[in-house]
Amino acid sequence: MKKYTHILYFLLFFFLGSCKSFLDVEPKDSVSDEVTIVDESSAATAVRGMYSALRANDYYGYSFQLLGFFSADNIVYRGSQIVHQTLTNHTVKSDLAVLATTWNQIYATINRTNHVITKVPSLPLTNTFTENYRNQLLGEAYFVRALAYFDLARTWGGVQIVLQPTTSANALPKVGRSSLEDTYAQVVQDLRKAEELLPNETNRIRATKKTARALLARYYLYQKKWSEAINYASYIIDDQANYALVSPYRSFYANNTSNTKESVFELVYDINNTNSQAGQWLAGINGGNAWIRPSQDVYDLLVNPSIGGDRSSLVSKTSSSTDPNILIGNLYYRTDRTDPAFLIRTAELYLIRAEALAQRNTVGDLAAGLADLNAVRSRANIKTLEALPQDKLLLAIEQENRVEFAFENHRWYDLVRTGRAGQVLNISSPNRYLLPIPFTQVAIDADLTQNPGLD
Repeated sequence: MKKYTHILYFLLFFFLGSCKSFLDVEPKDSVSDEVTIVDESSAATAVRGMYSALRANDYYGYSFQLLGFFSADNIVYRGSQIVHQTLTNHTVKSDLAVLATTWNQIYATINRTNHVITKVPSLPLTNTFTENYRNQLLGEAYFVRALAYFDLARTWGGVQIVLQPTTSANALPKVGRSSLEDTYAQVVQDLRKAEELLPNETNRIRATKKTARALLARYYLYQKKWSEAINYASYIIDDQANYALVSPYRSFYANNTSNTKESVFELVYDINNTNSQAGQWLAGINGGNAWIRPSQDVYDLLVNPSIGGDRSSLVSKTSSSTDPNILIGNLYYRTDRTDPAFLIRTAELYLIRAEALAQRNTVGDLAAGLADLNAVRSRANIKTLEALPQDKLLLAIEQENRVEFAFENHRWYDLVRTGRAGQVLNISSPNRYLLPIPFTQVAIDADLTQNPGLD
């Protein structure tokens, strides 16, 4: 890998909670990978650094999301870098630059977690650095590492599993690719460890036991372990004091809102550490370039009162006389570029449980799955559905996922995991369900093999 330098950010806002670090709101730069974690302060700063890496421009701040956006059919690219359209055409080559920058940043994030997981357990306990606090920091590291490997697995398949920290990308050990099964096994191992260690608090911008359980629900859905997905989704859905489908739909993101009951886990940005998305979505009159736009198909779905309902707030058209009728997505809209990135929402847990229940396919499960689906539809102010057979219920859930998370990074991964990508997106080769390993990585590492049929 190329040697990379991490630009280090700080978090300004943390939710209150009973654990010490949830009350720590002092902004501090995160320590670099080369700095030793030697005490409570440097350990806490290193954990903040993990979140900074997670929300970096080359991860959830922009680049990683592009890979899923352009590979599916909700979002189109209208910018100057025409090569990005190879993602949409499913002809992408391994030398596409965004592949390498995203891959490197995800592994940089993993490296930060590895520092915490390796070094924090040996730190001596004090009156303030208690066992509970140490466990919390470790649990957050395990959660972030699990998320990073989950993203690698669902995008590239089995990858290199690196569990020890290194001082730089050049120092990464030469490790062969693990199987997809082994990569996902690492994900669930880390998530279970996170669930064990983390406090049972509600915090929407840092990992807790609840956050780990929400990601476990998604993991089990991907693994087709329906009962486990139902159980873990229910942890969140049943916690109605802290999680809910807020109404109307736009109230979880509009008017500079964040940290609502809709949000299970989101990444925060501020004026010093901005989110790159809005500049790509906003029209020129609002300071953007509108290079990323809704597809005509998803626009039509969202403005259809019987399908999109209140979710029509996600789209609009420009009215400028010089550049009229451009389709605009409104999830990322803040001119100061402080839009949060929504990673897990309460609505996802409802639709996870609905799909898992439908897949179990008993009479009672189909009825319960329909009820979860209708909860999401009701919040969007559209007509609820009557009893459906399994195949039609699953298709209804698929469409609901499409419009509910129209501009969040779900659609591509949903179609791939359900085996529907080929039919819906007209992809002729299943090899194209994975993206190519970046050329620069394969070229310098003989232990890293390319995905079949890709170059």
